[in-house]
Amino acid sequence: MRLTLAALAAAATVLAGCDLAPTYKVPTVAVPVSFHDTAIWQKAQPSDTLPRSDWWKGFNDPLLDKLEADLNAQNFTLAAATATYQQARANAAEAVAGLYPSIIVNGAVDKTSFPQDGVLKAHGLPTSFQVFNSLDGGLQYEFDFWDRVQNTVVAGKAAAQASAADLAFIRLSLEAELATDYLLLRGLDAQRDLLVHTVEAYQQALDVASNRFNGAIASGMDVSRAKAQLESARAQLEDVQARRAMAEHAIASLIAVPAPAFSIPPDLAEISLPELPSALPSVLLQRRPDIASAERQVLATNALIGVARSAFYPNVSLAVIGGLQSSGLSLFNLPNSFWSLGPGLTLPIFEGGLLNAQEAAAIASFNMTAANYRNTVVTAFQDVEDALAQLHWYAAEEADDKRAVAAAQQTLTMSMALYKDGATNFLEVVVAQESLLGSQQALLQLQTLYLQSGVRLIRALGGGWSAADLPKPDDTPLTHVDIQM
Repeated sequence: MRLTLAALAAAATVLAGCDLAPTYKVPTVAVPVSFHDTAIWQKAQPSDTLPRSDWWKGFNDPLLDKLEADLNAQNFTLAAATATYQQARANAAEAVAGLYPSIIVNGAVDKTSFPQDGVLKAHGLPTSFQVFNSLDGGLQYEFDFWDRVQNTVVAGKAAAQASAADLAFIRLSLEAELATDYLLLRGLDAQRDLLVHTVEAYQQALDVASNRFNGAIASGMDVSRAKAQLESARAQLEDVQARRAMAEHAIASLIAVPAPAFSIPPDLAEISLPELPSALPSVLLQRRPDIASAERQVLATNALIGVARSAFYPNVSLAVIGGLQSSGLSLFNLPNSFWSLGPGLTLPIFEGGLLNAQEAAAIASFNMTAANYRNTVVTAFQDVEDALAQLHWYAAEEADDKRAVAAAQQTLTMSMALYKDGATNFLEVVVAQESLLGSQQALLQLQTLYLQSGVRLIRALGGGWSAADLPKPDDTPLTHVDIQM
């Protein structure tokens, strides 16, 4: 026995640390030196960067702050993602258990009973008695010579960190979606207000045309044109109200409130784009949770290659079994004890190519996750560039639209004055009205798109998140997210 233990100890010393997983390196991706379209991008000073978590507070809208808080507390998609992360942490903890010995204790008491009217009773013997007792336990431990267990632990912890990053990305995406919907709703409030005033102005124009017609100084065509303009504006107002209702319902679903029980009152308060955080392209790799998740998945599959390769080598374990047993009432007597101690060895001899196939599958899985990581990085840079381009050109377009609105307003004013003086027909007024309304609507829509592009850029830059926010491998799981209706 001493020779056996010595041999095992010597083997453990020689073979310990034989990690068969490839040396892990993060897949390389060419990172650009700078972003394009940053001329109109407002770069924040260090003192006024976005809050690390509540980035939406930069819009300075109390209702948006409340809605975002409700989303984080009540959204069902977020709750499901949290549960997925907790499951990944539990799986990682299960893998860690393989590093330690397993100890099991068993006990049994058998009691035999016979019929009350049987032979035993007829001879004055008891009809039930205890015939066997046992108490035993065992210890089993696998010597992790090839780091099979260790690589399983690495893969499990990396998968848990990837799940945590997935949770952060889902949270950021939902927060951005809510902010986008909210900005759309406020933009529709502005469009509704514009159309309400437009309907009033068109009604006044109709009154002017009707008075001139009644005075026999204008044709009935002027009246019909004015009526057409008025009814078209009313139809557009109803369309805006319907679209606002859809935006309101979308917000209700995001905060897990039934749409019939939710409403947001109109508000025309101006919303400004917050100072956006500046970032170098290389920093993006640390700020996007989806990039962090993809990189952790690469690490997990790299470790699983080591797990697959370890199956080619012998698996050595040590088992210790001992206990007490008795066929009578007295269990704790030394003669009733038993024990055994011995190593176990499992060595694959012929498996029909199974192990080679498993190794090939593990390598293919690594190549897949590495390609997914590179694709995620490239897509992230596209997201940033798209948002920057939108901010750049929307800002330039807004200045043009404001000048177009001013010119259209001047044209309408002059055409209406000429019409009242009888110097032109009502068609000139109608054309001027259409031009002004179109320019005003385009400006309001553009302002909404500009704000939404700011949200898109914040999301593309990872919000206030950083790879440093990933939980450490040994952190405790997140607490359960309570869902309230």
